[in-house]
Amino acid sequence: MRIRIVDAFTDRPFAGNPAAVCLLDGDDWPDAERMQAIATELGLPMTAFVLPRADGSYGLRWFNVQIEERLCGHATLATAFVLGGDALRFDTLGGELRASVREDGSVTLDFPRADISPREPVDGLADALGAEPIDVFESAAPRDLIALLDAEATVATLAPDLDAIAAIQRRDAIRLVAVTAPAAPGAEHDFVSRVFSPADGIPEDPVTGSAHCALAPLWSARLGRDALVGRQLSARGGTVRTELAGDRVLLGGRAVQVLDGELAG
Repeated sequence: MRIRIVDAFTDRPFAGNPAAVCLLDGDDWPDAERMQAIATELGLPMTAFVLPRADGSYGLRWFNVQIEERLCGHATLATAFVLGGDALRFDTLGGELRASVREDGSVTLDFPRADISPREPVDGLADALGAEPIDVFESAAPRDLIALLDAEATVATLAPDLDAIAAIQRRDAIRLVAVTAPAAPGAEHDFVSRVFSPADGIPEDPVTGSAHCALAPLWSARLGRDALVGRQLSARGGTVRTELAGDRVLLGGRAVQVLDGELAG
């Protein structure tokens, strides 16, 4: 099995969000237990398994170090970057996803738009984050919490209690907790975010493409523009370009391959 490691949503190595892309050469999926074991061995935020189909599309599944995920943006971008092409189609647990890769290597993902709605304050969330949200939103599919904070600096300096966030995830059946705020004056981006999912083995996700399926409509409504630039303020950092397209969200970014090898055994 050929495996490439790609840093997604960045234009330089050792930044953005790393993903392993495993190209399968059989007619069917390996056992889920084997795919999970490979993902756990690699120890990256996400490992994608790609199965070519006779009709030219691809089956795509994602595993982090603990579980199989239903939707992942950065590993899909990494996969598209490896495959190349201007009309890629992926059959996934999150539905059909599409992608295109330009000649300069930039990738655009076509993902389902996440419906978001305001919700009442979440018990324990402010204490878990170490900051009082201005508003809290919830997306429907996947079910994520989005906490709106006052400023980019607040998001950047946040030091959350990850055990408390994990307890909220388990209690409320939440996939992840995202914090977001408007960009600082003069910034080249429009909004910022950080994403935490410690209950699923991801204390802080470096760059979360799928979370932008909800962040994009939230900020487009607030800023009055369909096309925006988001910056995720993890230690590695990454940039996600977003554009609303009806019931879809276009997620744009770059990628860098940092390793190419074969699985032994």
